[in-house]
Amino acid sequence: MPEVVSFTAPREVALVPCEAPPLLPESVRVRTWYSGISAGTELTAYRGSNPYLTGTWDAERRLFVPGTPTFAYPVEGWGYSEVGEVAEVADGVTAPAVGDVVHGIWGHRSEAVVAAAAVAARVWTGQDALSGTFARVGSIALNAVLAAEVRLGDRVAIFGQGVIGLLATRLATLAGADVIAVDALPRRLEAARAMGALETVPASVEGGAGPVVRGWAPAGVDSAIELSGNDRALHEAVRSVVVDGTVVASGFYQGGAEHLRLGEEFHHNRVRIVASQISGTPVALGPRWGQPRLVRTFMEQVRRGHVDVRSLVSDVVDAVDVAAVFARLDREDPEILQAVLRFPAAPDDA
Repeated sequence: MPEVVSFTAPREVALVPCEAPPLLPESVRVRTWYSGISAGTELTAYRGSNPYLTGTWDAERRLFVPGTPTFAYPVEGWGYSEVGEVAEVADGVTAPAVGDVVHGIWGHRSEAVVAAAAVAARVWTGQDALSGTFARVGSIALNAVLAAEVRLGDRVAIFGQGVIGLLATRLATLAGADVIAVDALPRRLEAARAMGALETVPASVEGGAGPVVRGWAPAGVDSAIELSGNDRALHEAVRSVVVDGTVVASGFYQGGAEHLRLGEEFHHNRVRIVASQISGTPVALGPRWGQPRLVRTFMEQVRRGHVDVRSLVSDVVDAVDVAAVFARLDREDPEILQAVLRFPAAPDDA
């Protein structure tokens, strides 16, 4: 019987049986090999802090409003970083084919039926299967770098060196920028250097990381990207940029922002704060960019060996042990970088 990861209550998660989905016209059945955990987003479901669990998202007005929460426990199938093998195709489907390995978004589940068109251009056969789990997080990182308008010769600060922050560090370096990376964990700062950062700063440095970054780039960095989801880090990013500089807020911030003081550097240096979220690309890029191009561009960098995502995988755990890995993520185990769930269909040599 198929299985799916289910968040049943705050800090309660398990792999549970589910019904096998029927094969629909113009669709394919995919048996999951690996599913990457995006800790920032998924911990909001694990902890119960996600705004969809506490309020109603009015999609037409694009507002959170009081009312019955949009989501309620149990929340099943979260996850957006999957790789698997096509096991069955509907009549008339020519791509992908049975046996193709594809990456896509179908959640932490052992099998799924997805539209053939959604994965036809995402065939990953012949590549390292685990690397396919980075398509979505890589797209988020690339979207943030595009929002920061990074150019050759720029100086860029990237706050938060989790997986997405590390990928942003690498992508900004590939774009020709000099990068300074900020994080609280020494292991992540070391990884940032491996990704191309020229300098690193501990987040806990006395006086805050913002002034240290300004000392590295005396007038301030051209732009800063905040990916930790911490409002204190967002404030330090504001302190780090040049007059009229740009800060890209790409973290998933929860609750208030008591450490973001808008009457200080933000006001006096006329700092521009831009939100980056994967549902849209920067307006200035117009119709030329969208989610498919983000995925295609990032994964081509992986395919060519320009971005070493495999080095970021710290844990590959059987899906049945999902509760243990989320407990480690919840207590911010410094040894975890990218955790990946392995499903029974994964071959031994994948």
